Amino acid sequence: MPGAGKSTIADGLKSKGYDIINMGNAVRTEAKNRNLEPTGHNLGKLMLELREKNGQGAVAELVTPQIKNSKSQVIIIDGIRSNAEIEVLRKYGTVKLLAIHASTNTRFGFLKQRGRSDDPQTKENFEERDNREIGVGISNSIALSDETISNNNLTKNELIEHAFKIIESWIE
Repeated sequence: MPGAGKSTIADGLKSKGYDIINMGNAVRTEAKNRNLEPTGHNLGKLMLELREKNGQGAVAELVTPQIKNSKSQVIIIDGIRSNAEIEVLRKYGTVKLLAIHASTNTRFGFLKQRGRSDDPQTKENFEERDNREIGVGISNSIALSDETISNNNLTKNELIEHAFKIIESWIE
């Protein structure tokens, strides 16, 4: 779910030599190409429009050029939202899913601190975003994850190191 710590992990794993691809950045780039302001409302609407027009795996399709151009053996994809996206990604290699959980209050706090243009600043906006994410199938993807980390009482370094150990165990 938004704000659980996925991007924190991805940013922390860059130094470990992994390529990082952010699905949300693909939507933000598409919004920029369409001259849309990157607000939560606009990006959410665009994400739904892309899926409606191009199928539920549409956002994953947007990142396939990055996957094809990567020289890395391991690519961390931040922000998978549906099983259809997972199926698109499986065309390019083995996919392992690491779900990051955090309580509603923890996630809301993280998002308010992060300060990205599309981060919700009110509980109402936060709940709208959660409902939109659930509507595209994120809960199903979380349920099918290979591993899960609970990020309610971890430091940033503990979260990144825990994720790193899990990913390394998948590679061996």
